[in-house]
Amino acid sequence: VPAQSPLGQLEGGTNMVVIEGDMVEQIVLRGPGAGEGPTASAVMGDVIDLARGLTISTFGQPAATLAKAKPARAVVPAPYYIRMELQDKPGAMAKVAAVLGDAGISIDRMRQHGHKQTTAPVIFVTHKCGRGQLDEALDILKASPVVAAPPVAIRIEEV
Repeated sequence: VPAQSPLGQLEGGTNMVVIEGDMVEQIVLRGPGAGEGPTASAVMGDVIDLARGLTISTFGQPAATLAKAKPARAVVPAPYYIRMELQDKPGAMAKVAAVLGDAGISIDRMRQHGHKQTTAPVIFVTHKCGRGQLDEALDILKASPVVAAPPVAIRIEEV
């Protein structure tokens, strides 16, 4: 998360939601998060509702009508930072590129620093892709002899 973004400047027990849209640009909702005051307020609100005999279903509708939510990371494509240790052998980089390409994942940029070992640390940043696509590719790469250690993948949030 960029340090200059609203989320990057968040401190303490404060919660924040950032909403972006074409016409509204950026809306930031910010308020107290976990802590004795907010928690006590929420609990007392529930107790008062029960005392009044209010039995509002979850989200104001019967649970049976609610659709099962998919995790956002599986649904919304995003770029990913991937770090892996590759064997320093001809074709190792080509193998990684081929596996990612076969999964429909495009490489935005790649970086490899100088090294003196038999393995080389390599960093990739992908274009937007689904987490499911990435997980399938990483499973193949983990089993590949050119990958010396399990890859690390971190979703890049565009704020």
